[in-house]
Amino acid sequence: MARRTLFLGLDTGTQSTKALVVDPNRNEVVARASCPHELVAGLPPGHMEQHPAQWLAAVQNVVQAVRREIDGEAIAGIGVSGQQHGCIVLDERGEVVRPAKLWCDTATAAEARELSQRLQRPVPTGFTASKLLWLARHEPANWARVRSVLLPHDYVNAWLTGERSMEFGDASGTGWFDPVARTFDPAAIAAIDPRLASMLPPLRAPGALAGRLCQSAAQTLGLPVGIAVSTGGGDNMMSAIGSGATSAGIVVTSLGTSGTIFTRTETPVVDPQGLIAPFCSSDGAWLPLLCVMNLTGVSEEVKALTGLSHAALTAAAQAVPPGCDGLTWLPFLLGERVPDLPEATATLLGLRPGLLRPGHLYRAALEGTSLNLGAGLDRLRALGLLVDEVRLTGGAAQNALWRQILADVFDVPVRVLKETESAALGAALQAVWAVRRAAGEPDLAIEAIAQPFVRLSPAVEPQPRWRPLHGKLRLRFQEQMQRLHPGA
Repeated sequence: MARRTLFLGLDTGTQSTKALVVDPNRNEVVARASCPHELVAGLPPGHMEQHPAQWLAAVQNVVQAVRREIDGEAIAGIGVSGQQHGCIVLDERGEVVRPAKLWCDTATAAEARELSQRLQRPVPTGFTASKLLWLARHEPANWARVRSVLLPHDYVNAWLTGERSMEFGDASGTGWFDPVARTFDPAAIAAIDPRLASMLPPLRAPGALAGRLCQSAAQTLGLPVGIAVSTGGGDNMMSAIGSGATSAGIVVTSLGTSGTIFTRTETPVVDPQGLIAPFCSSDGAWLPLLCVMNLTGVSEEVKALTGLSHAALTAAAQAVPPGCDGLTWLPFLLGERVPDLPEATATLLGLRPGLLRPGHLYRAALEGTSLNLGAGLDRLRALGLLVDEVRLTGGAAQNALWRQILADVFDVPVRVLKETESAALGAALQAVWAVRRAAGEPDLAIEAIAQPFVRLSPAVEPQPRWRPLHGKLRLRFQEQMQRLHPGA
């Protein structure tokens, strides 16, 4: 039998499921795979849903793919990362009642406002709580069938282990969890439906196991029964581990379908305005986080409109000066979470002859999304967090123009993590941590496991000659925001 020295990380995201296999003895990624999935088609605006069965099929696909590169008998542990805030509802037989509403679903804006008023604290539209209240109001027959509520990574864990559980990090994005006390919030549960208390699985602490690979999943995946499965966590929590944000002072920006900025802190950071989510980390600390719903989707729209590749569009945009000749894009194609504009639409401002060209549109998309992220970073600074450097992860971090725009907007150096799949990597590393703790190293710090895997590109510095201009751009963006969305 092969010696079990490898660890498998799975990341079930919005667009695809990824797998990474790591060898912690060599501090190397030894196999990887990816499998796409799709949104439910034909839904009204604001509704964004997926069938959870797609995630399980994708997990099977990527595990089969990595097994062609490594010996599955050598896998000692599995960790699962999942898109946050999704809502999976199961009936008494454990069957999915309806497709999962995702983090980017804004159809529940009215319910989010109602919960915020009732609880006297912000409950963002993207959080899971408003989805349950929406289900009870709009699909009462389905709600009556519900006996169990899980998050996306919880659902994959349950399939792998046969046991249902939640962990602090992902749970802190539900709206019914108290991230300071690290426990479920009875008042929030009662505001949704008192029955919810009986539908939630037990909480597992960071560094614990969610369970072990059960017979049915092992047979389907072609892996040994009994492999340890760590608690896993939300994709942001796992990305924090994979990007080395396992100690205070490291700020990470993830550039994907959504955009996030987060950093690890030893104490909770609670934003009275509710713009910075007071999440728990999945390694025993906290992870104050900003999330914008519109990032790479905006530049993808320009690509779809023009028929040009990202490389061609980037080259065209590089010929356009910073500030885009006055063209400003408020990039809220999906509504927005920060600022809190779930029902907003995107706006192009400053249109003049010659500006509806590919290079201008593409640069406006990059600048608009970056300026919105920059406003969030300013909010983190206002809460007392120091930002000396930002690490970039996600596929869009490979775009050299976008890196420079972010360095100029953030006004600090940015460095790219060479491993773009930081969430899958973090899931694998958390599994290493959990297995070693269970084997007799209870005081092992996750930082000791994560840091050898963190490899960074040289820093991209802000350009001093453009600093005054970018100060004006940030001001222009905020002024136009206030004009079109007063109070946001």
